[in-house]
Amino acid sequence: MKTERLSILPADYEKSIARAAEILRNGGIVAMPTETVYGLAAAADQNAAIEKVFAAKGRPQDNPLIVHISDLEMLKTVAASVPPKAIEGADKFWPGPFTMILKRGEYVADRVCAGLDTVAIRMPSDPIARDLIRAAGPLAAPSANTSGKPSPTTAGHVLADLDGKIDAILMADACTVGVESTVVTLATDPPRLLRPGAVTPEQLYEWIPDMCIDPAVLVQPEANAKVASPGMKYKHYAPSTETYLVEGSSNAFVRFVNEKTDCVAVCFDEETAEINTQKLCYGSSADESTLARDLFDVLRRVDTCGVKTAYVHAPSRTGVGLAVYNRLIRSAAFRVIEL
Repeated sequence: MKTERLSILPADYEKSIARAAEILRNGGIVAMPTETVYGLAAAADQNAAIEKVFAAKGRPQDNPLIVHISDLEMLKTVAASVPPKAIEGADKFWPGPFTMILKRGEYVADRVCAGLDTVAIRMPSDPIARDLIRAAGPLAAPSANTSGKPSPTTAGHVLADLDGKIDAILMADACTVGVESTVVTLATDPPRLLRPGAVTPEQLYEWIPDMCIDPAVLVQPEANAKVASPGMKYKHYAPSTETYLVEGSSNAFVRFVNEKTDCVAVCFDEETAEINTQKLCYGSSADESTLARDLFDVLRRVDTCGVKTAYVHAPSRTGVGLAVYNRLIRSAAFRVIEL
């Protein structure tokens, strides 16, 4: 299969959106940009198309997908009912990097939900994604990468993993958020945060004061656990290089990596001058949004360093830092070194 590259330059934009929508309506799969990461989209009502997504990614069959919509009328199509709390969440956080889990509507294909009676739904803010959804209808879309590898935040990342395995890609700029959406289930009482993202726990508590954080955000679920959201169960976001998450102060981290050999230190901008070993910076500890934006690109670059081991300095677990920590602990297969 040859992956069709669709330009989003002004002269080509409408034609590219129309072509991508045609592929999707006919049961194909298309990589599309969003503000979080690139998604691998299929029509949310077509089981056969969803199967192609799982096959292209090598995705575990019990890992549910997120349905992407462009307006609230589509929300009524893909959800069995829309409670008042969901309308509040939509008003606060949509369009944007936020996903709600509700009872599943009949429109949604069985394969999207991995056997659950719920469906994860979000309305992206990226204008290209929303134009495509308007043209093609609701789209089920996990990240457009090989399952388990770092998520793609550029078109180049997508092509490195999936070129020749998908029908087309919309060739857009790098994603601005850099980590997948926040996921909250409204199908439990009280609601639970299942996956942190750019919409932070602090923001969510203002909306749902009694919300709880699922233990799987920071602790590996049991192997046979049934999960309600993508990104909860499996080793994810991982370089091929053996990776460890390191907790401790900057001084302790610098001393630790300077004593190591055959490794790369994934560090904060403020630490680079003091680190003598090979290093990759993924942003400033004082601005966690930079860590989120550059995280997956740096994790992909780890494998170009030619070393045995990567040591990643852990961010704080507050604000967007919790989302970054959540991705890193999975990329390290829950191997944490405390200094």
